[in-house]
Amino acid sequence: PPRPAAVPAIPDAAFAAIGARLSGILDETQKTTLAGFRLLDPRGVVIAGREEVGQSLAGVEEVRAALAGRYGGALRLRIPDQPAPPLYSVSRGTRVRVFVALPVEVEGRVAGVVYLSRTPNNIVKHLYGERGKVTLAAIAIVGGTLLIGLVFLRTVSRPIYGLIERTKRIAAGDREAIKPLDHHGTREMAELSAAFLDMAEKLQARSDSIQTFATHVSHELKSPLTAIQGAAELLRDSGDAMDEAERKRFSDNIVTDAGRLNLLVRRLLELARAENLAPSGESTSLEAALALLPADNRLTVRVEAGGGVGLSISAENAAIVLANLIDNSARHGASLVSISATNATERATVLVSDDGAGISPSNRGKVFEPFFTTRRETGGTGMGLGIVLALLKAHDGTIRLVDSERGTRFEISLPAA
Repeated sequence: PPRPAAVPAIPDAAFAAIGARLSGILDETQKTTLAGFRLLDPRGVVIAGREEVGQSLAGVEEVRAALAGRYGGALRLRIPDQPAPPLYSVSRGTRVRVFVALPVEVEGRVAGVVYLSRTPNNIVKHLYGERGKVTLAAIAIVGGTLLIGLVFLRTVSRPIYGLIERTKRIAAGDREAIKPLDHHGTREMAELSAAFLDMAEKLQARSDSIQTFATHVSHELKSPLTAIQGAAELLRDSGDAMDEAERKRFSDNIVTDAGRLNLLVRRLLELARAENLAPSGESTSLEAALALLPADNRLTVRVEAGGGVGLSISAENAAIVLANLIDNSARHGASLVSISATNATERATVLVSDDGAGISPSNRGKVFEPFFTTRRETGGTGMGLGIVLALLKAHDGTIRLVDSERGTRFEISLPAA
């Protein structure tokens, strides 16, 4: 609120004389500080100052506090003497005024009050007065912002755009794009780039694998289908010209090739299940897995050692692994398959050996490739070892072909149970 108006009063003559002597000093002080000064006697009557001399301000709150010996201050609305000009003064552009009342004590008693008032400087004027510093601060802020933007561009934006460009090239089939970025910027961006390239390499490898797999599947299915179609057309077109023996031979060929197709489809389903298998957490041993297999009259299976060693794989899946390895040995002329297991620390090792014809050096690197077989004429599909590899990989296991003096030997590694 605005300051209450002064009220008429009769000043004490002694204090009025003191005020007259100090009025010159107050005028000079006011010119220097641009503040309004008034001296009040102990009753709150103005005894010196430009205005309100001889009037009482004892009813003003801050003056009343000073007369009681306490500091008093207030922020009040400014009431100008004249209307504001069209362009409001920069130096007095505010609409408030600060009032401060300070008690003057002599020997512990309030002998008077110094009452000051001033309009605060406008913020515009203050900034104008400090324009040099403000300009330097603005330049520093702009420069800092540009520097931060440049650092951000080099460390974040450029690698992101580079990664986006690589993504588009890889999506278009450009294998040359699968390589590290020239500039990573930050450690996090380098890790992101490495993870992205690793994913791209795996997807590319997976795509190549699917393409190769599809080529092999189409070839494997095409051969028996072509044979079935040819035999069926001959049976259809020959009529009565084909004797019973020839008719039976072609019919047998159709049955044989249909059986091969059926076996191939079963193997494909087994391979798909093996590649998408989740570990069950079950465990078994060699003896338990072999007990699930039917007797094979083509050869003898013998456990040399470690029949009770625990393996972290279910008995059913272990039986599938052993069945494929035993069938592979039988197709290569083996009469004996020897199996042994050992347990070392957290891994168990299983050796599966046979006395068959073995694998030639030129074929040793191809045995785990899908559809690779040297016994296609005897019904081999070339998928048995692929199924074995997928099953073991799903259980954190491995298999490799190791050297043997005679026949074939596979080494299987699995987590011990």
